[in-house]
Amino acid sequence: MSEKKGGAAPKASTLRWTILRRALLPRSHITDKHNSEIGIERVSRKTSHGFSLIPSCLIENRNDTSSSSSLIDSKEAACFCYTLPVPNAPKLFLFQRFSSFDVLGDFEICNRYDIDNTGLVCPWPSEEVLAYYCLSHAEMFRSKTVIELGSGYGLAGLVVAMATEASEVVISDGNPQVVDYIQHNIDANSGAFGPSKVKSLMLHWNKEEISDISNKFDIVVASDCTFFTEFHKGLVQTLVNLLKSEGPSTAIFFSPKRGDTFDKFVAEVKEIGLHYSIDEIYDTEIWRQHQDFVRGDDSWPNYDKDHCYPYLIKITR
Repeated sequence: MSEKKGGAAPKASTLRWTILRRALLPRSHITDKHNSEIGIERVSRKTSHGFSLIPSCLIENRNDTSSSSSLIDSKEAACFCYTLPVPNAPKLFLFQRFSSFDVLGDFEICNRYDIDNTGLVCPWPSEEVLAYYCLSHAEMFRSKTVIELGSGYGLAGLVVAMATEASEVVISDGNPQVVDYIQHNIDANSGAFGPSKVKSLMLHWNKEEISDISNKFDIVVASDCTFFTEFHKGLVQTLVNLLKSEGPSTAIFFSPKRGDTFDKFVAEVKEIGLHYSIDEIYDTEIWRQHQDFVRGDDSWPNYDKDHCYPYLIKITR
C-alpha cells in the first residue's frame, strides 16, 4: 500500500468515509484529482492484471447476451465474453458491476452480514487460475456434485458447469448483491450447461444452516478465500459440512500466501483433522508466466509472488 507524500497514509476508516462522500455528492462535485487521491485500492485491492489464461473481451453490443433475470440493472454492469480454450466450447458471458457504481448499500450489507465486498470488485487472478485448472482437469468433475465457495461473479463455477459434464454445480457467495450477479450470469449462460444442473446460493460460512446440502458434494472449489483470518474457522467447518462423508471427496483451493494468512488457514485445516497437500508448481504454463513476471515482465507491473501467485491446496477427509 502506498502512502501519501509528505505524511502518513490515511486510515481505512477515513477512506471509507471519503467513498461515502463520493456516493452522496453529485459526480460533478468530485474532480479527477480527488478520485486519484483517495486511494480506493487501499480499501479493496483491485487488480486489472492476471495470467491471461482464458481469452476475454468486453461486449459492446449485448443484444445476444440478454438475460431473463431482472436482478441486475444493465446500466450498472459490463459484459465480458470468455472463449474457453477447449474444443467446441460455447462462449461464456460474465456480467460484472462497473466500479463507478459503488453505492452506500455496499457498506450496509457488509456490516449486516459481517462480510466483505471483494466479490463485487472484479474477477481476481486466482479465480481465473481456478477456472483454468478445472478446464485442464475436466475429467475430475464429470458426473460429480460441485460447489464453489466465495464465488464472486462465478467464473470458475460457470466454467465447471459448461465444460466438465458435472451433474450439479452450485455457485455460492455470502454477499446477497454478489449472488444476484451470479444468478444473472447463470441465466445469461443457461443454454450452455447441457445436462448439468446449475444454481446460485447465498451461503455464510459462519452463520448459515446448511442442513439441506450437508455432506452432499464430491468437490468443493474456491479461490482467494483465505485472506481474512477471522473467517478461517467458519470456512473450514463449512468444508467439513459440505464434503461427502462417505466415499472420496475433495476440496480444491487456490490462494496466494499473503503474509501468513495462507499458513494460518492450513493450520485450521490440520487442527480440525482434515488431510491436505500443497502444490506450488501445478501447471507448466502458469509457472512459466509466474517466472517471467518475477524476472520483470512488464505486462504485470509490480508483480509480487506473495500477493499474486496462487498456491494449490487439496483437502480431503
